[in-house]
Amino acid sequence: MPEAIRKIAPIRSPAKAAMLPVHPAPAAASNTAPEQTDFLLDRIANAGLARATLGISPASLAMAYSDWGMHLAMAPGKQLDLVRKAIRKLTRLTAHISHCAALPGNAAGSAGACIEPLAQDRRFRDPAWQQPPFCYIYQAFLLQQQWWHNATTGVPGVSKHHEDVVEFATRQFLDMFSPSNYLPSNPVLLQRTLAERGMNLLRGWQNFIEDAQRLAAGQPPVGAEAFKVGEQVAVTPGKVVYRNRLIELIQYAPASAKVHAEPVLILPAWIMKYYILDLSQQNSLVRYLVDQGHSVFMVSWKNPDYQDRDLGMEDYIRLGAMAAMDAVSAIMPGQKIHAAGYCLGGTLLAIAAAAMARRDDDRLGSITLLAAQVDFKEAGELTLFIDESQVQFLEDMMWEQGYLETKQMAGAFQLLRSNDLIWSRLLSEYLIGERSGMNDLMAWNADQTRMPYRMHSEYLRRLFLDNDLAEGRYRYDGRLVSLSDIRVPVFAVGTERDHVAPWRSVFKIDRLTHTDVTLLLTSGGHNAGIVSDLGRSDRRYRIEQRKASDQEIDITAWVERHAPQTGSWWPAWQGWLGAHSAAAKVPAPQVLGRAAAGYPPLMDAPGSYVLGQ
Repeated sequence: MPEAIRKIAPIRSPAKAAMLPVHPAPAAASNTAPEQTDFLLDRIANAGLARATLGISPASLAMAYSDWGMHLAMAPGKQLDLVRKAIRKLTRLTAHISHCAALPGNAAGSAGACIEPLAQDRRFRDPAWQQPPFCYIYQAFLLQQQWWHNATTGVPGVSKHHEDVVEFATRQFLDMFSPSNYLPSNPVLLQRTLAERGMNLLRGWQNFIEDAQRLAAGQPPVGAEAFKVGEQVAVTPGKVVYRNRLIELIQYAPASAKVHAEPVLILPAWIMKYYILDLSQQNSLVRYLVDQGHSVFMVSWKNPDYQDRDLGMEDYIRLGAMAAMDAVSAIMPGQKIHAAGYCLGGTLLAIAAAAMARRDDDRLGSITLLAAQVDFKEAGELTLFIDESQVQFLEDMMWEQGYLETKQMAGAFQLLRSNDLIWSRLLSEYLIGERSGMNDLMAWNADQTRMPYRMHSEYLRRLFLDNDLAEGRYRYDGRLVSLSDIRVPVFAVGTERDHVAPWRSVFKIDRLTHTDVTLLLTSGGHNAGIVSDLGRSDRRYRIEQRKASDQEIDITAWVERHAPQTGSWWPAWQGWLGAHSAAAKVPAPQVLGRAAAGYPPLMDAPGSYVLGQ
């Protein structure tokens, strides 16, 4: 390697350097040493750039804006339409200000608005925003935002993906300049600052310094220390009964003298720590199932490091889903397994179930998919960050370090809800000076995990980019798998405000399988919708039980055709599990695991993998 590249390349131990995979040169190039070196330089440069951009490819963004800009330049009709819209909006705002100015006293605050915020936009709800001049400021901002939406959409010739990227990126950029984010233009913040004589700003500065110090030291956010794994969360009693290099399998202790004969096996996503399903006792799905008389097993994924860089999707199926089912079958022989998968774990479960069906492996009694997709063609706004340029950019970053850090994915996830997850938090903690209260779900969200280079690359390419699973091209163990081979009943849960796995995408399992499918749509988002504890009065869900012979659903009219039911969806699922289980319960096991079959208890739950950093 030339000396110049040696200086750029990160220093590695000899052991790590020996593990680096050999990457072929591009197809058009010969396999000569200089060209291999050039290819390595590309990866090193992109890896360094990716860390600075939180993994978002500048090239992908530039291509989208170039496509939009060139087509807009060639569309005089669209340009004329935008000029007309700008004039109308300016005239509308001017007329509104003139009308309000002519009203006596403080009557301008009750004169209404020339543009109303969207239903989900909570930035300008406080009555202080309705008084001049702040009502004019925020309405001018909303009119400008509306104009830019018109400008970035409907341009003839722009590809749909590029249009979505430009519209999304422009909206995020404009939200940075929202009047709610700045002291001089935010009446609520001004009133607070005057009332406290600036002490809120001092507290905000102290909060900022504390957060910066914690970030630099790699510490969790303030308040997370009150939710320690095994002490305040993940406390349902159980034993680790199996361990390999990728998973620990937890069997939970029964809470009743008799239990359902069929065990429940849960596969969470490896992008998250499993205990989102075993948080505090009042909102633990695991605790609820155990209390209802189910024998529950949970997969706890190892947090991978550099040594795991070459673990792929097949490893996650073989060492994860298949190994867990082998263990459950050995511990509770002769019983069908009710398998449930959450998010990526559900996608993995669907692949495993299709592979088992092709091999006439009938150990599954049912499948439950919790906010899990099998068709990624319409996977929501997350696909804005998934194209060839973006995936290659992420691959270079993962290649350099061997894995993808959660904080390197957090930028994309937070941008999907920037007003709620970024700007409102900055306003509250650094300008108002009030800490957001930490809860168990927020503490769990800060307990970060990693994903191996090879697995995440295969996942992005084979599922997101190529949609191989839904289109019948996915292979496991050298054989094609088809979701249409699945014959066991399926229970699919979607959440109304899911930006990661939109419920319309989740419900596509109905048309890809030839079996009975129960569709359930619950309130909440990707995480809060699944963690639907019984004590919340604001929960609701819609449900439909469909036969394999039913016609394909009209997804656009599905919500209107099914009235909401109040409460958590957990009892509905538990009832469904009971209906697909044997009528008679059996005595609960006195000892967890089964030493005679090679699965002795290894340690108490929550195990060791969940604690791995």
